[in-house]
Amino acid sequence: MAAGTVAELAGALREDPAFFAECIRRYTAAGFGTPDTSEQRSWRNSWPPLFAALERAGLGGLRLYLEYGTPGAARRIDALLLGQRADGVLVVVLVELKQWAGSVPVSAGMVRRSDGEVVVHPVAQIASYRAFFDDWRPAGAPSLEIRARVVLHNASEEDVRALGPSSAGGGPVPVLGREDLQADGEALAGLLGCADMSPAEDGLVRSFEGIEWTPSAGLQQRIAQSLFGKSSFALVGSQQHAYVEVRDRVAALAADPGGPGTVITVQGGPGSGKTLIAIRLLAHLQHAYPGAAPRLATPSGTLRAHLLDATAAHPGGKELFPSTHTLDSAAGRARVVILDEAQRLAHDRHSPAATLERLIARVPIVVVFLDERQVIRPGEGFTVEDIRRIAHRHGRRHRAHELRESFRCRGSKAYTDWVDALLYGTPAPWSGPEGYDLDTAPDPFALQQWIDTSTRNGILARTAAGFCWTWDRTVRKNGILKPEVRIEHRDPATGTNRLWQAAWNAATRVITPDGVVTAPASRLWASHRGGHQQIGCVYTAQGLEYQHAGVIIGDDLTWEDDRWVAHPERSHDSTLKHLPPEEYLRYALNTYRVLLTRGASATRIYHTHAPSRHMLNRLVGPRTTAAGSPARHPV
Repeated sequence: MAAGTVAELAGALREDPAFFAECIRRYTAAGFGTPDTSEQRSWRNSWPPLFAALERAGLGGLRLYLEYGTPGAARRIDALLLGQRADGVLVVVLVELKQWAGSVPVSAGMVRRSDGEVVVHPVAQIASYRAFFDDWRPAGAPSLEIRARVVLHNASEEDVRALGPSSAGGGPVPVLGREDLQADGEALAGLLGCADMSPAEDGLVRSFEGIEWTPSAGLQQRIAQSLFGKSSFALVGSQQHAYVEVRDRVAALAADPGGPGTVITVQGGPGSGKTLIAIRLLAHLQHAYPGAAPRLATPSGTLRAHLLDATAAHPGGKELFPSTHTLDSAAGRARVVILDEAQRLAHDRHSPAATLERLIARVPIVVVFLDERQVIRPGEGFTVEDIRRIAHRHGRRHRAHELRESFRCRGSKAYTDWVDALLYGTPAPWSGPEGYDLDTAPDPFALQQWIDTSTRNGILARTAAGFCWTWDRTVRKNGILKPEVRIEHRDPATGTNRLWQAAWNAATRVITPDGVVTAPASRLWASHRGGHQQIGCVYTAQGLEYQHAGVIIGDDLTWEDDRWVAHPERSHDSTLKHLPPEEYLRYALNTYRVLLTRGASATRIYHTHAPSRHMLNRLVGPRTTAAGSPARHPV
């Protein structure tokens, strides 16, 4: 973002009133978005003590890069120092800056800050940055020695000791506190890892800045193995057929770089294999066409979190999965971009062109996976026809592919067809194959018992609900989330009301003071341990699957006079609750379609509205219990 010698940048910081304004401009131009208030505050608080230490250590001639971005803006390194050893080898010192004081480790790789937030240990964080330089240095690039430091300029010596052993993935990483930064001369230069460094020659600086960072063959192989090795990412049936067809089209286009470029759309419903094909395609292209710099992006933060989690053992792979916030930056070098869950992509309010349009205009090959019936918010979503028009407007060819089968619900397209008829057509009695286990739950207590029993039996089970309850994502006490999903269910047998309650999934991982994880972060709620104890929503479930799916349909969508009726005033989704009912209805139907199609082998449905619950009971019909007797469905 900002680059120059330490002395130049320190002088600009002290003397140029427009210095921070220029940094904000460059930050945005680099594809990082607009820095928020907390980001700007951290610059103003952390840069002055860093500059003061570097100048006191006599390092004013070293090259300094602030907010150094990796390809595609996948991550930002707070500060990077560049110099050379006496033998001419370039030395890079990565610096992670924190304003923390009073932080303590709570688990492997995690730290509880003084404000109570549990975050990644800064040593683990900077170790992942070091992994990037190890894994992305191309053949022929200048030799680099990579060093790393964590600088906590507000932390006491006791605070630094409390953080424990300072090593992670690649060797020790010294952690420096307030007292360390007060050292003088050579001692301070040694603490900062720069004692043997002199300013790099101009030619060496240019060679460093000219490096075209690309993933090494070893990283490509490891990432591909991680993704191919996941049983949940295996392709079957028509998924494999679609993958081969798209792969071959991309191969033909990659072999003809002078052509007009092509946009390929792959449309498919829930469980049709869109994400699986996208992952396989990325792994293949990384191996077969590394020069095309292929990337897999998705506007779904939840899906991206699971992709990063699946490849967590290889932190250098993060750049392969840019967020859509940094997609413009990623598109600068990529010749192939795969965009999954494209129906979640928002139309850009800050430009007359949408993000997707800019992507298609810049990248020769764009593969777009989408489901038009999974648009769940205003301002989101593209249709295949929209994409075709954009492609032709930019002189690109358009190829369309449709996935017509479902592989999620035990291969039962009958179930997804039943869901579509229930929501968009004429609801019909369930008469699907015995292989898929569909039933209604008589009450939320029975639903939770089913989820708990499935979990104890080693089955991945989750409950998701419509956004019909308040959600204070910051309220927690002693690692216990506030139970905001509250349902009063009237027992028809006794005529009494019983209160059932549960917590929404947590914004960030919840850890008790003694280090016990009580809830995973929301983006990993669908797969990480403990998620069955919280209620998910469409934003944490979309794009994923679990074996057993519990679904709570709230009063925002009720069955009245033989049709679905929307009640946006009963929603707590701030982006939807003020819509007129006829507009809200579309998003409500799409939302519940997503929730109803997450279960790979079984689904249980509970509706909070008694007449709607009765209608669902009649459609599903009496089921058979384990003992062989019919199960009853109280209203």
